[in-house]
Amino acid sequence: MNIAISDIQLYDLIKSKLGEREAQSLVSFVKQEIQAELAAKGEVLVTKEDLANAKAEMIKWMFIFWISQVVTTFGFILLYLKK
Repeated sequence: MNIAISDIQLYDLIKSKLGEREAQSLVSFVKQEIQAELAAKGEVLVTKEDLANAKAEMIKWMFIFWISQVVTTFGFILLYLKK
């Protein structure tokens, strides 16, 4: 359950229990923590360019893998036929 609460609402709720200075400090701390978490999550997001690069790399390595498999298979066939 996501509850949206503004800085002012949080401050008003805490002020009566802790006092003005402590409430202001707590609201500032919470705000900084939220901004830090959002910044950290923003670095993890994948862009379309990242996906395109990953796709190109995957296709390149798939061709390298299959070509090496074909060469190896033909090599074993030729070795078998020579005996």
